[in-house]
Amino acid sequence: MPELPEVETIKNQLNDKIENAKIFEVTYSDVIGSIIKKEFPNLIGKVITHFERYSKVLLIHLDNTHVIQSGLGMSGSWRLWEQIKNIPHTHMTIGCEVGDKIIYLAYVDPRRFGKMHFYTNSEWNEKKKTMGVDVSSNEFSLEYLEYCLKKYPERQLKPYLLDQKFFGGIGNYIACEICARAGIKPQRRCKNIRKYEYPKIIDATKSVLEGQIKRNGLTFSGGYSDTSGSKGEGLSDLVVFHQETCGMCGEKSIKKIVLAQRGTYFCLNCQK
Repeated sequence: MPELPEVETIKNQLNDKIENAKIFEVTYSDVIGSIIKKEFPNLIGKVITHFERYSKVLLIHLDNTHVIQSGLGMSGSWRLWEQIKNIPHTHMTIGCEVGDKIIYLAYVDPRRFGKMHFYTNSEWNEKKKTMGVDVSSNEFSLEYLEYCLKKYPERQLKPYLLDQKFFGGIGNYIACEICARAGIKPQRRCKNIRKYEYPKIIDATKSVLEGQIKRNGLTFSGGYSDTSGSKGEGLSDLVVFHQETCGMCGEKSIKKIVLAQRGTYFCLNCQK
């Protein structure tokens, strides 16, 4: 956490409020060095043109020439303030002039697992080539899925879905929900997934992402918050993850196992 839907929510909210914003002030906390992985240049005077998301990372575009790549880790979020606030675990605050308004963009991260990198556009484009296909894009096709499943036939499906080198944006709860909605047990190996099941995986991925984005993402206790500090309402869209009763068949048939050291939930009735 946060995963693709949560970062998408933050991206959309930021684009609604900030466009062509000129930076006039930047402050950092004493521990920002554990988050920023490449020393940033002076940002004052630069213009935030827009925000983008790729996979699980937020991209802050500057002057159409540079980009800050912000991975949110376990608990990171970007907040929008009209004035400076004394919020614990605020590690970076960017003061912006947006028209005749002043807006502060603040990075809050209690666990400090988030990471930021500063790239030129060309450096970011090279970095992007090393990342997996964003599963919300048209590149996540039946042909691409077939390539992935056949490349590693012995891998179990659910742990494989967490591999960001192939399935950009999928985290633990999304992987569980994809397997559930596709009707496939999470421990099945790729070589045993039939070709008629491939479209089910694609459709299940779209279903999970659309449902979570519509509800502004998913928040567990002490987890993700959006730009206003509000929690996501995606719990209502889960069918197996952290559930006792299956949201598809209505039976108390959810089983929890551990795959690749991650808690994994599936329905004994609905998944084969």
